[in-house]
Amino acid sequence: MTSTTQAPRPGAGAAHPEHLGHVIFIAAAAAMGGFLFGYDSSVINGAVEAIRDRYDVGSAALAQVIAIALIGCAIGAATAGRIADRIGRIRCMQIAAVLFTISAVGSALPFALWDLAFWRVIGGFAIGMASVIGPAYIAEVAPPAYRGRLGSFQQAAIVVGIAVSQLVNWGILNAADGDQRGKLVGLEAWQVMLGVMVVPAVLYGLLSFAIPESPRFLVSVGRRERAREILAEVEGKDIDFDARIAEIEHAMHTEEKSSFRDLLGGGFFFKKIVWIGIGLSVFQQFVGINVAFYYSSTLWQSVGIDPSASFLYSFTTSIINIIGTVIAMIFVDRIGRKPLALIGSVGMVIGLALEAWAFSAHLVDGKLPATQGWVALVAAHLFVLFFALSWGVVVWVFLGEMFPNRIRAAALGVAASAQWIANWAITASFPSLADWNLSGTYVIYTVFAALSIPFVLRYVKETKGKALEEMG
Repeated sequence: MTSTTQAPRPGAGAAHPEHLGHVIFIAAAAAMGGFLFGYDSSVINGAVEAIRDRYDVGSAALAQVIAIALIGCAIGAATAGRIADRIGRIRCMQIAAVLFTISAVGSALPFALWDLAFWRVIGGFAIGMASVIGPAYIAEVAPPAYRGRLGSFQQAAIVVGIAVSQLVNWGILNAADGDQRGKLVGLEAWQVMLGVMVVPAVLYGLLSFAIPESPRFLVSVGRRERAREILAEVEGKDIDFDARIAEIEHAMHTEEKSSFRDLLGGGFFFKKIVWIGIGLSVFQQFVGINVAFYYSSTLWQSVGIDPSASFLYSFTTSIINIIGTVIAMIFVDRIGRKPLALIGSVGMVIGLALEAWAFSAHLVDGKLPATQGWVALVAAHLFVLFFALSWGVVVWVFLGEMFPNRIRAAALGVAASAQWIANWAITASFPSLADWNLSGTYVIYTVFAALSIPFVLRYVKETKGKALEEMG
């Protein structure tokens, strides 16, 4: 599933003011999938310790339950494009909304650990679908003049979803008097945390009935008149509809369908540019960013911070994530992708190294000494800030721009798959590594952040200001 990305033509593509509000609503509704992406992937943060206690499992088994959703993510992302090309973008969103809802209900009412893991996989599949269908749909519906800004709705929705999940978890914990297994509405608090996702999931499904199908899909299935109606809704009635539809058809016919075979070559199986894309994806995850979103409550409680405060710190970290993302969106086109990545890497090294130092202290009465405790908190927020203002956004920009047209789709798929696998590796290994040596775990993440600097300097080329056709 791909989208047209031609530059706007004179007199076309810039929606009139009266249409712009409608277009923003359409993009925001589609971006609800991104909100659920962020919400569902991080809401488990509030339930980790309760699940450990409820089912009396060790760190290794617990990690698999947390990380198994990423298997569903990979499958959902790999299949969403074909599903959307077959039945349409809107139907794909509705399927994702149903899966999010089923996952929320099932996760809130598990009768065994394997049962909970199964519902996590279902939710992961929905996350994978949302990660693909939202950006593609927005790109296909948005007028060219507003495509970049409307496309940023997806990333913004993801980080807002992460923050809201942590705020909701904190509120539920306080309602349960600080006990993750305290009773609320006949359920334990952690079950309510996972079940609340029903609300945004249902809203996502309802909104999908209020937005139009992609004109590109409609043209692909021969519904040209309906495509004209949608184009009039989003781009105004002053455009040449026949020319616009002909342009869409031409783009669809001339797009090259890259395959896995096209990526092969060179001395190490893949072409060098594909390995660079894989490297960017792996470094983005191996700095341990998702530990901050999947395990932060557990992390803070392990060094003596009470559950209510640990949940609050998870929320404040999410706010920092939003701020950093906004900074990246402002500067990625101004100072360039490569400088921003390097700035982020240096900042992450500092933050992670300080965390490693703080966690090396011996606990006093089950808590970090005051100095190390404050350093750990500040450093954790610093790390997330520098990640969000750089690698969190820049890697996706790089992956969308760095590959030659001939292999872009296939190469992006391989790089994205590498990212899910790396995410799984970090998520599945953290509890056992933390049991082994928490400070040592952060030393490992620090090393990967440091190694990302020479990697970017030597292998990554700046893509700012270059046409996609220039990538070779």
